[in-house]
Amino acid sequence: MTPDGERLWSASVSIGGMPDHVHLIIRDSKTAADVQMIKELKGGSSKWVNSSSKTPGRFAWQAGYGWFSVSPKGLEAARAYVHNQKAHHEKASFQQEYRKFLKQYGVDYDERYVWD
Repeated sequence: MTPDGERLWSASVSIGGMPDHVHLIIRDSKTAADVQMIKELKGGSSKWVNSSSKTPGRFAWQAGYGWFSVSPKGLEAARAYVHNQKAHHEKASFQQEYRKFLKQYGVDYDERYVWD
């Protein structure tokens, strides 16, 4: 939430994932900092999962996250990617695919801090 109590994102467009990660395509507010939005998403979803009687033990997200922008022109391809996670990961692991994205988009990273 913003200091005014406004939600930091306007709508989820697509959600999908695997046991070790999740992909969200969202329309975000132009006034929200990425880290603030992720904090709200992780905090709210953790609280919801942990309040569910179906969840054994305590759920917690990892400390890190990846954040990529998608242009309106690329939205349908991104949706297809999110919905076809199982097929993607039959060919490459999440870690392999994530490293590929980081290299493809020129993101410098230190392997020691990517996974926790």
